[in-house]
Formats: sequence, structure tokens, C-alpha cells
Amino acid sequence: MSDAPDPTALDADALSKAIHAREISCREVMQATLARIRRLNPRFNAIVNLAAEDELLRQADERDAELARGHSRGWMHGMPQAIKDTAHAVGFPTTFGSPLLKDAMPSQDSIHVARMKAAGCIVIGKTNMPEFGLGSHTYNTLFGATGNAWHPHASAGGSSGGAAVALALRLLPVADGSDFMGSLRNPAGWNHVFGLRPSQGRVPAFPKPELYVSQLSIDGPMARTVRDLARLLSIQAGHDPRAPLSLSDGARSFVPGPEASLAGVRIGWLRDLGGHLAVEPGILPVCEQALGAMIDGGAIVEQATLDVDLDALWKAWLVWRRALVAPAVAAVLGQPGARARIKPEALWEYDAAQGLSFADFMAASVRRGAFLQHLLAKFQQFDVLALPVSQVWPFDLARHWPKTINGRAMDTYHRWMECTLYATFAGLPAISVPAGFDEAGKLPMGLQLIGRPHGDADLLRVAAGYEALVADLLARRPPEPTAGATKP
Repeated sequence: MSDAPDPTALDADALSKAIHAREISCREVMQATLARIRRLNPRFNAIVNLAAEDELLRQADERDAELARGHSRGWMHGMPQAIKDTAHAVGFPTTFGSPLLKDAMPSQDSIHVARMKAAGCIVIGKTNMPEFGLGSHTYNTLFGATGNAWHPHASAGGSSGGAAVALALRLLPVADGSDFMGSLRNPAGWNHVFGLRPSQGRVPAFPKPELYVSQLSIDGPMARTVRDLARLLSIQAGHDPRAPLSLSDGARSFVPGPEASLAGVRIGWLRDLGGHLAVEPGILPVCEQALGAMIDGGAIVEQATLDVDLDALWKAWLVWRRALVAPAVAAVLGQPGARARIKPEALWEYDAAQGLSFADFMAASVRRGAFLQHLLAKFQQFDVLALPVSQVWPFDLARHWPKTINGRAMDTYHRWMECTLYATFAGLPAISVPAGFDEAGKLPMGLQLIGRPHGDADLLRVAAGYEALVADLLARRPPEPTAGATKP
């Protein structure tokens, strides 16, 4: 198949079609992918715990044999896939980026991983993430830091940073991740790809120690095109009785039709929430440039506000976040010398949670419910709400987190990510779409679009309408590293 296209140059849907048409073999796909990983991954450190090449090629040959017999497992048949290290994939440790969990081998796959495997993917390894998924900057003492696909000395974002970089560098055709406080959206925005936080319950989470309260973090897709994003969500989504709060609206495809358009779509631009959010220079103009393209496509964009006590909402968010993070840290604290091997931000979350009462949690939950009602009222006026996907540009890889923005001190390690909490706290779907680049044209930024409850399909149609308008922007690719480049 010497005339076959380079499989790593294809987006996922085109790759699936080429595999099923037998224009390219699954072995060739795997060989090309592994060659690209060997060349680029040492520089960027996106994929960790990579499986043995001979075993991966054996699985690729097995997929080819199945196609020869006329059998396809599904859309992902033969596609290499690396799983974010928060999820379980049998045969690979689930480390959460912690040296205390480096040998934690799962006995079963996470539901969304099992579904991707059933659709034919070949799991080749894991993607890197921050320790315990905390902070939108992918570094840990187990595997090291992941460099941005566009500038390897800058942060990749997080916590799905390894996934976003692997996707942007075409080490993977699509990627999975999870989102608690922007963990799919922020790295997508910083690496010029699409990332979707689905509606709460859209992608069921299991196994998990607790199945009813711990729903703020949700698994979801990341891709270079909206079609690929929707295809992967269609595989990941759907009710499972083991996850009792998962959505049960039946099997469906989330792929937008060819008629997807922005004509008449009402967008509420929340900007910096009237100055409440500290935002670095240049970010708002880039987002407004993307909104301008949407206006050209027929969208109606108007200024919008959140008419709630944003400081009180932040405090309620802190209560929920501490309550959910603390058990994960507690699970490893019993190991000898554990506190000395856990990053300070994780210990801060755990220690702060020790004084929480049930009354504190319920009061925060009441405020959370009231906030959802406020957003539902906003959706009487708007179809979509828009915010920057990040309040800062990708920062230096050596920094742990931004301590100030425009002279304003950040009072926690995640205050600079505050713009991402609103969709999460309300359980709403939110997508990061590529918006543009900084003045130097080197660092990407995304625009965050928040949809109505269970409005994943509508949100994907909006994204598809935007995608059709900015083809030149989306065609840009990260610069290839020069020969002899080394890991930052």
C-alpha cells in the first residue's frame, strides 16, 4: 500500500474510512503512530506507560484479520488510543500522576474505556496529567511535565494536558479526558483543538468509590474536528445501571448534520463577568474575534451578565471541591511517608476539608441549586453563553501556577481557572473551540461555549457551524520540532 496516505495526517473519521476501505492497514496505522510517538513524545512527554511495540502490532494484525473476514468492531477499529491516567484500562496502571499509585493495576476498564475498546480501538498507553488531576498544568514527580504542542516550554494545561498535546501533535486520532474544573476545556483551548465537557451524567463513570455525589468530574472527548468529537461522544455516552445518575435518553448519534449553521443562534457574551475575573491582556480580543466570525455566520451576540453573588458562589464551589478531592488524597495517606510525596496543593485541599460539616456541604449545595435556576433563566434569552476558556495564556513550564494576573493576587492555586467552574457547578455541557493566537502568533486560546441542560447535541451543532467559518484558523498546525530538539 505504498500509495496510502500518512495515517497520522488524517483526522479520525477519514482514518476510520480508510481502514474500513482497506486503503491502509491497521498495522500501517500502528507503525506510523509509534514512529511519530518515538520522534515527538520524548520532546513533549504527552504519552506515558507506552505498551510494548510487538504487542501493539500483534493487536493491529488481529484487527486486520478481522476486516479480512468482513468483521468490523466499529468506528474506532484499529485506531491507536492512549487513555487519560484518571481512567482504568486493564493492563496499564492508573497512577493519577502520583508516585504512590505507580503500580495501581485495575481489575476492570472504566465504562467509557470499555466502550471505546468495543468500538475497536487499541489502547497503547496512558496520557499524562497533573498529580491527582489538580490544577490546570500537567506536571508530576512520577512522569514529569508535558509541554504545550505549540511551544514545548509552555504549559499544556490540564488536567487532560497529555491528551490535548498528543492530539494536537497527531500522536492520536482522537483523545479522551475528564473535566472537573476545565480539565477538557482548558488544555483543548491551549493546544488549538476541540474539547467537550458533556452534560453531567452523559458519560457514565464507573468504577468509582462513590456513585451519587461525586458527579462534578465527567469523562468526555477531545478531537481536532467537531465531527470526530461528536463521533467519540456517541461511543462514550449512554446509560449504564452501574452509574445510577447516568442519562438514559437512549442510544443516539451526536454528529451534527451538514446543515449545521449559526443563523439565528443567540449567544450571551459574559466576557470577564464585569471585571470579576482577572484576565491577561489579549485574551478577550481573541475571543471577541471568534465571536465576530460567529456574527458573520448569522449568530446574534449580545453582552450578558451573571446576576448572582460570584464570591459566595466561589466559596460554595470550594466546599464541594474540597469534599470531593479529600477522599482521593486520604486513600493514599496511609502509605509510609505519603505526605512528603504529595504535592502541596493536594494536601491543602485535604487539610481544608477536615473542618467541613454536613451543614457546610448542604449550604453550598443550596447555593449551587440556586445558581442552576439563575442560568436556566438566562437560557430563556440565550441559546449559548460564552466565556474565555482560560484567564491566562499558557505560562512557563517551570511555574506551578500563576500567582497574579494583571497585578491581582490569586488566593488559591486554581483561582486563575475560575471561568471554568460555572458550567461544572451547574452540570451543563460546555465546549472549548479554537479562538485564535496571541500577538506573536505562537500561543493558542480557546472560547468556551456553555449549553442548556442535556444540550450536548445542540452545542455540537453550534460548534460545527463555527468550524465551517474558520477553516483557515483550524488548518494551522503546531510547528515541527527542529532536529536535535530535546525535552524541556
